[in-house]
Amino acid sequence: MPKSQVRKKKVYTPPSDIRPAVTAASKKPSPAWLPATAVILIVVGIAWLVVYYLSSQQWPVESWRYWNLAVGFGCMVASLGILSRWR
Repeated sequence: MPKSQVRKKKVYTPPSDIRPAVTAASKKPSPAWLPATAVILIVVGIAWLVVYYLSSQQWPVESWRYWNLAVGFGCMVASLGILSRWR
């Protein structure tokens, strides 16, 4: 059985003068309030939805009707946006 040929192509290495410069500002750790705010938003969002369903759609704001769902899920989505900035 014939032996397969060895690959002769060199491994690509990008040129060193084109590499993006890493700034010191991008290496900073996230502020302490960031994860705390995200956790608070998650808890508020879940609490808002639980209160809305357990109160037979009368609380937190009865006149908003199903917009209460948007508030609860909006808080949780906002926390995901905040957590995407966490390092």
